[in-house]
Amino acid sequence: MEAIMRVASKKGVVIFSKSSCCMCYTVKILFHELGVNPLIHELDHDPEGKDMEKALMRMGCNTAVPAVYINGLFVGSTNEIMSLHLGGSLLPLVRPYQAIWS
Repeated sequence: MEAIMRVASKKGVVIFSKSSCCMCYTVKILFHELGVNPLIHELDHDPEGKDMEKALMRMGCNTAVPAVYINGLFVGSTNEIMSLHLGGSLLPLVRPYQAIWS
């Protein structure tokens, strides 16, 4: 859990992902299309990735990836992120943390 929080606090928007996950790809593309430059942490490229994946599950993620953190707080996975986006609430969440490309 410590490793998760260390990475999650590095930038305003952090996405824990796996390079082979199609839902992770979808969430990453959404953020890029919104003009957001998130930190992408690929668990399958990290030697601690398996432990981090287990920690994400223990922290309440239904699926370990994608796991999106905004301002160091867990916001959700694909369902929550898409719901926020469709409801118009995602962009206002990331704007205050200067995660938008200028």
